Amino acid sequence: MITFKVGEASPANTFFAIWMAEATGLYKENGLDFEIVKMVGGSETGPALSSDRIQLMHIGMSSVVRANAAGYDVTTIGSLSNVIRSTFFAAPGVTGIEDVKDNEVGISSAGSESELSTVVALQKLGLSRDDITFQEIGVERLSHLKHGTVKATMLGEPLRSIALAEGMTVLCDLLADRMPWLYSGLVVDKAYLAENRDAVLRFMRATVEANYLAVADSERAKPIMAEVLNITEAKNLDITYDNFKTYTPLNAEPTVEGGKNIMATVEAENKSDNIDDYMDQSIHEELGDSGFFDEMKAKYKVG
Repeated sequence: MITFKVGEASPANTFFAIWMAEATGLYKENGLDFEIVKMVGGSETGPALSSDRIQLMHIGMSSVVRANAAGYDVTTIGSLSNVIRSTFFAAPGVTGIEDVKDNEVGISSAGSESELSTVVALQKLGLSRDDITFQEIGVERLSHLKHGTVKATMLGEPLRSIALAEGMTVLCDLLADRMPWLYSGLVVDKAYLAENRDAVLRFMRATVEANYLAVADSERAKPIMAEVLNITEAKNLDITYDNFKTYTPLNAEPTVEGGKNIMATVEAENKSDNIDDYMDQSIHEELGDSGFFDEMKAKYKVG
């Protein structure tokens, strides 16, 4: 059994394929001694991967750009979401973006996808990051928003559904825009990939199969999703599952267009303009060439 630890920066439905693979024994079947490690956010990506504390990080590509600009050498080898799957909500009493200007906006942590997607939302609303102050409040930001700790924050599923159900004011719905974005990447250290390619392939086979299984068998997937995301309302579970089913790329392929949009938005010294410095599609290509994706499609009758 090969030790394989994955960093979880945010408990959202974009992580569900990994939970599904763990719960159904797919990692074990693929010879992995698997473990999920809780992480604070995107800033841990480079240090955690380079030190071999974890073997893979589940994080958006903005963290890859920042990590490599800081001297690390990591790359995105897969993706569990190629669009921004979150919505920018206002706190009670906020009637429009003018009430957000010169106030605090919540993010999970500096350098996280919640920060960069908030910058995108602000730009669409006519503001910039200089017009607000970011406050790092962690992954559970809905309670902070409801209590007025921050004037606005970005929420993905399942908290997005809860906020909508409770009538929270939407300032900008980036999910509706379907903006190409490498929002939920599978990231490894390049040296680890070169030396342990077989382990990465095993992880990807299990994770991709979990995608197919979850989409094909909702009765098996939904109880697992409810447990790992602590969803108690059937309506919210249906919305969160449907969001996963609709926006998750079954074959976990990263998109160049989504990666380039991130590169154009991230501000970092020493940033490369070459997408190949941040994305390695060879794992996905190898799985495709081997017939694995066709095998999954035939086995689960989806895709």
